[in-house]
Amino acid sequence: MIRELLAVGLGGAAGSVVRYMLSAWLLAGHTLLGFPAGTFAVNALGSLLIGILLEATSSAAAGWLLIVGFCGGFTTFSTFSADAVRLLRAGDYGPATAYIALSVGTCIVFAMLGMWIGAQIVRN
Repeated sequence: MIRELLAVGLGGAAGSVVRYMLSAWLLAGHTLLGFPAGTFAVNALGSLLIGILLEATSSAAAGWLLIVGFCGGFTTFSTFSADAVRLLRAGDYGPATAYIALSVGTCIVFAMLGMWIGAQIVRN
């Protein structure tokens, strides 16, 4: 149990740092169709990565570290939810609708793509 907790904690810390670097440093203040590009990019990339890892990772320890830990720390669905509420409260209904629809749709497609990529990795 301690090994799993350490793996999740280390992966989560690394994922959180990478999320911060991508969304706060590289994409800070940038918008896409009027909504936060950083949060959107992190959620899409996290969905792709978790799809790949779900199909390509056979080790339980790697799963705890990478899937539960890193991807859990990296993806920002709670931030996505808060950003959507902020847009709605500001009366930005068009950008809010686009943000919600594109985020959910893109992340589902990226997770599917990631699972396909992961399955290809395992087959080769």
